This record gives sequence, structure tokens and C-alpha cells, in this order.
Amino acid sequence: MKNYFNLPLVSLFALLLFPFDLYAMGFNEYDLSLLWVIPFVGILLSIALIPLFLPQLWHYHYGKIIIFWTLLFLAFLLFLFGLQTAINITVHAIMMEYLPFILLLLALFTVSGGILIKSDVLSTPKLNVGLLAIGTLLASIMGTTGAAMLMIRPLIRANRERNCAVHTVIFFIFLVANIGGGLTPLGDPPLFIGFLKGVNFGWTVKYMLLPILLNSLLLLVIYYMIDCHYFHLQYGNFPTLTSTTKSTKVKIYGIRNIFLLLVIIASVLMSGIWHSSIYFTVLDAHITLPNLIRDIIFITITIISIKITPKQVRAGNEFNWAPIVEVGKLFIGIFITIVPVLAILHKGSNGALAPLVSLVTNSQGEPVNSMYFWLSGLLSGFLDNAPTYLVFFNLASGHAVILMTTLNKTLLAISMGSVFMGALSYIGNAPNLMVKSIATQNKINMPSFFGYMKWSICILIPVFIIDNLVFFVFFSE
Repeated sequence: MKNYFNLPLVSLFALLLFPFDLYAMGFNEYDLSLLWVIPFVGILLSIALIPLFLPQLWHYHYGKIIIFWTLLFLAFLLFLFGLQTAINITVHAIMMEYLPFILLLLALFTVSGGILIKSDVLSTPKLNVGLLAIGTLLASIMGTTGAAMLMIRPLIRANRERNCAVHTVIFFIFLVANIGGGLTPLGDPPLFIGFLKGVNFGWTVKYMLLPILLNSLLLLVIYYMIDCHYFHLQYGNFPTLTSTTKSTKVKIYGIRNIFLLLVIIASVLMSGIWHSSIYFTVLDAHITLPNLIRDIIFITITIISIKITPKQVRAGNEFNWAPIVEVGKLFIGIFITIVPVLAILHKGSNGALAPLVSLVTNSQGEPVNSMYFWLSGLLSGFLDNAPTYLVFFNLASGHAVILMTTLNKTLLAISMGSVFMGALSYIGNAPNLMVKSIATQNKINMPSFFGYMKWSICILIPVFIIDNLVFFVFFSE
């Protein structure tokens, strides 16, 4: 294994010594083959499969695996296009795409980890529905990662005397870690990427509101019926639940972090509303003044949150940096290796991914919104929803103004698919595995990868069929 990891590194240093012409070339003017897709697909398949079949290898060496695929891509890039192009593409991917994305996640993760909610209340079906509804709402305000990390422990504590809490955690993943994040660009990484690409904050709220309401109501009703079943199995039809109502007192610690959360929200809104002609150039990357200030605020908030939050609060949340470190390592490779994939997609029917284009367009070249919904969704469920959104965003047109107007149903299909169907598997969205890990630490016997999928297929797929019929068949205009 060691030799394979070192191969691209050795090749890269060897290529650096070779007298290549130093010139900048854009990818879009070339007919790239599908071989350029291999590093990107390699990363996504590694994320999906290695933790299942070789969990120890992934746990200890996932960073090396990402480095392998990333350096393999950079070596080919350097050899065929030159040093300057390799540097420009890498810097652009990191500065323009990766850093804004990871800094927002870092700020939300740090701030939410500094807010501790404690209560002696014990669960009833109505209480659980209320907690899930609150978490679903918070997901669009503070992100699926932030809301999931904030609400999962209070939910687990409320269900500490229940014999069966697995279904509650599963629906928490459905609603709070995924579907609830679809209302705003703050909620889920795909929508924030769309926001960075020019999709208006207001467009997302306007067009995603009805799908979020429909899905949330359907899932909360289904959950209530299932939870009532398990509740009555444990307590009978007419239980005496003095213990479940012994206290309704809720204590919140780390309240100052709530103010920091509001600053994060304001910063994202500021960067979308404020337009400035001032920008800074780093090689081929042009960083606008509003985006630079926004990212500096994210870093500042992260540091302030660490300084002002008592250690006891983070200890109560069992806070550690491992989840955000893992996400950071994974996504830097994804954002770099996805560049040629996007370039191929820009070619449309003339590119190497023409068969994929043919699935989402009809004979007149018009988009088939149902296919955009299902393809972007199914890939999001088993790969990762952020890069999947980006791929289909560019496949549809890549221009935010066109997608928000002429192709607004197509953008809605991509947004719904990439956000909602991230709940289909544990690997569909970053918070899914984090929630599973916390539940397991609290002695909840969570299902396996495929055990979870039995739940998601039986419950979510019928809901998504309703989505497709309502938004892209019966009311397609």
C-alpha cells in the first residue's frame, strides 16, 4: 500500500524537474476523455466503499487515500498542460470553491458545539415530533451540521428510558441532517455552493419552501405513527407516565454562541447582497472584497467561540475536532479533482459525458426535470451531495441567472434531489455518519449501512415519488 501512495508523489517531483513550457490553458477548450474523471470518481468510491469493507484502513489512512487520488490528477495535469496551468487550477479550486465552503462549515460546527441544551424531560411521541420539527427548522438557519450537532444529544437524552430509539435517530437523520437544510443556502453545502455560483438567497427560500413543508409534514406524520406504535408497546395503551412529565425545565449553556450564530447568518447574507468592484487576485483566482470579508469573519467567529466557551460546555457536548478535520481532508481532494469533470460537462452533448446529458435532455434539447431530480438525488445518496449538485448545476447550464429564470424548474429539481436524497444512506451527507456515531456512543444500536437503507428506501422513496409527481409531472410549469 505504501508504494502506491508514494507513486504519484515521486512522479510529481520528477515532473517538476522536467523542462515543461510554463503556460496557462483552460480546460474548456479541449476535448477531455473520461480518463480525467478517474481521480474524482476514485475519491467518491473510496468514500463510499472503503469504510464498509476495510474500515480500519479507512480510519487510519483516509487522508493518504485522498492524497493519492489528488496527486495522481495533479501529476497528469502537470505532464499534459504545464506547471502554470496546474498551479492556477489548484489555486482557483482552493481559493474560490474550497475555502469559502469549509470555513462556513468550520464556523457553524464550532459555534454549535459551544451551545449545550440540558433537560430532565422524557419523551412522548408528541414531544419527539416537536424536537424533530425544531431541529428541521434550525437546519436551514444554522446548517444541517450545526443543527444536527446541537439537537441530537437533547433528543437522545429525552429518549433515554425508551426501549427503542433507533427509529427516532433515523428520522432525525432524514429531517434535521438533510431535508431541513433545504430552505436556505445556509442549510446544506449544495445550496451554499449554488449561492457562491450566483443563486440568490431569496430564490432558494421562495422555491424550496413548499417542497420542504410537504416533505417535513409527510415524514413527521409517518414518524408520529411509528413512534406511537413503539411507545404503546413499551407503556401500553393507557400508561401512567409520571416519569415522562417530571420536569419540563430546559437549561441552555453557551448562550453567547447564539449571537455568533447570528453573525454567521448576517455574513453570508452580506456577501450575497453587497456587490463591490474591488477584488484581489491570487494567480488565476479573483477574490471579491465582500467574499474576503465574509471568510475573515468566519475565521474570527471560530476563534472567538473557542475562547469564550467554557470547557464544561464543550465537554457536555462531547465536542472534538475529528468530524470537521475529516470533512476538510475529504473535500479538498474533491474540489480539486472535480475540475475536469465540470469541464467535460460544459461540453454538453459534444463532450465525453454525452450519454449522461442524453438522460436529462429530450430530443429537442430541453431538460427533463424528473431525471435531473432522480439522477442528482441518487448520486447524492451514495456519493456526496455537494459535488453532485455542482456537476448537475453545470450540466444544466452553469449560469445562475438562466437557471433561476428560464430553467427554474431544473434548478429546483437539482436542489431538491441533492439536498433531500442525501438522506438515502449514511454517506450521503456529512452529518449522517456524525449522528450515527453519537447515537452509537450513547448505546443506541444503530443499523448497519444496508440496514439503514431498508428504512430509507421504504420511507423516503415513496415520499420522493410524491415530490416528483407534484413538482415535475402534475405541476411542471
